[in-house]
Amino acid sequence: MSWDHLAEAIKQIEVVANQENEPVTVKRIPNQIECIGIGTDAAVFRSFDEPKLAFKVFTPEKLEKVEIEKKVYSKLGHSHYFPRFYGNGTNYLVISYEEGLTLYECLVRGIHIPEQAIQDVDDARNYAQSRGLNPRDIHLKNILLYKGRAKLLDVSEYLKQGNDYRWDYLRRGYQEYYNMIRGRAIPYWVMEVVRKRFNQSQPSHFHYQDCVEKLSKLL
Repeated sequence: MSWDHLAEAIKQIEVVANQENEPVTVKRIPNQIECIGIGTDAAVFRSFDEPKLAFKVFTPEKLEKVEIEKKVYSKLGHSHYFPRFYGNGTNYLVISYEEGLTLYECLVRGIHIPEQAIQDVDDARNYAQSRGLNPRDIHLKNILLYKGRAKLLDVSEYLKQGNDYRWDYLRRGYQEYYNMIRGRAIPYWVMEVVRKRFNQSQPSHFHYQDCVEKLSKLL
């Protein structure tokens, strides 16, 4: 699959970092390109000419992650739990475009998240570990749901050591409390309160029960 004819258009994309680990800002996009996702280090784009491809463009401060993710995808090989890697440029990765909604979007819209999706994430983590990787940074915006099955999107921290506990808390929250909000749309501002509270704390010292109790009052 070739994307050489899109190289010049991708170079015109401008992605700018923000402070306090907030999502990046996209300042410039060529006409034939659309933004389909925003993270804290990069934004993801899709071309109308090659709709099966996604281009993950990093901010100038995070260019080292291009090689990091390239190495991770090489270790992962071809797996249905992750996007497929096709190549890269100086500041971007070329991966397969994956359909679906993130679990974050599912909660905001009140879309049901099946138990199978949780199992898929566990299976994906086990697969990554079997390939010598350490799957981390697995949160609601990095898990895609499509036709009842889940796929992991961001592999940029899989070479790091240690446990950031993100998935541990999410799995526990699903198992213990999801039945209370199943089918309900969670307000965006509530989701952001929880996200910022977690990001501002040390993961291993995150007061899970306290956060759940305060969230229950908000809802």
